[in-house]
Amino acid sequence: MKTRRTTNQLGKILFAIVFSTGLSAHAQTPLPSPSPTPQSSKTPTLERQFLKNVLRDQKAIWTSPFHLRGRDARWLAPLGLGTAALMATDRRTGDEIAESRGLRNASRIVSYAGSTYGVGGIAATFYLVGRARHDERARETGLLGAEALIDSAIVVTALKEITQRGRPLSGRDRSEFFDGGSSFPSGHSIEAWSLAAVIANEYHDHRWVQVGAYGIVTAVSLSRFTGSKHYLSDVLVGSAAGYGIGRYVYRAHHRAKTDSGDEEESRSRSKLFPLIAPEYSRRARAYGVALAWSF
Repeated sequence: MKTRRTTNQLGKILFAIVFSTGLSAHAQTPLPSPSPTPQSSKTPTLERQFLKNVLRDQKAIWTSPFHLRGRDARWLAPLGLGTAALMATDRRTGDEIAESRGLRNASRIVSYAGSTYGVGGIAATFYLVGRARHDERARETGLLGAEALIDSAIVVTALKEITQRGRPLSGRDRSEFFDGGSSFPSGHSIEAWSLAAVIANEYHDHRWVQVGAYGIVTAVSLSRFTGSKHYLSDVLVGSAAGYGIGRYVYRAHHRAKTDSGDEEESRSRSKLFPLIAPEYSRRARAYGVALAWSF
């Protein structure tokens, strides 16, 4: 009877979590809540709008289940089935991975990058460097990254309080829900993926930035499992929720600097290729080529 009751509880939790991460689906299409306002000289800065934007984000996140559409099933179904399958095997895989103490120590080091200090430091670095170098894209990356981190922290704290799942090394009641734990979902995963989604979208024209950002957070997320801090289902749901939050924050609050991408594109190209221009002086009767490279 206890096993059956636990299974029913897991079903309810899975339904709630999948719908709460419905923000990922709505990140693919415009959400009904805040949309970017038209740019003008009197538009408040992102700094001034920061707290208001966080509140708007929370409204969008927690009401997102009511805005789901039929086409969202394309990813909701695989996510739900995948999470259910992982939950069914979580205790066994968690116990097996816990036997490797050496892997656990290495995983702890990798997971530092996804800690609150790690991701917070990255967002702060983007913002401060952007302000110092007058780099609007870096500045916005830092601001939106910090906003996504706050959003994800609020969401993961609420979900942990609701689910109270035991961690892999918590003893006999490990992996059980409603037992005073804090395993579901992974906080490192949701925060790391929310920041990575902002960075990848801001630097969408730099493939290596996208690959690097998503590659690093994938390693961080997996390290939470191999380090026996979370189960695979915790990592999956946390990663999906973080990606959705980060992508939503970018789409809702990103401010285009120009009407076209020509300026941004030329600026990004100048960092990769030199500017070559012919030069000719009629008075000196000399000609040549000027080479300029912007770093």
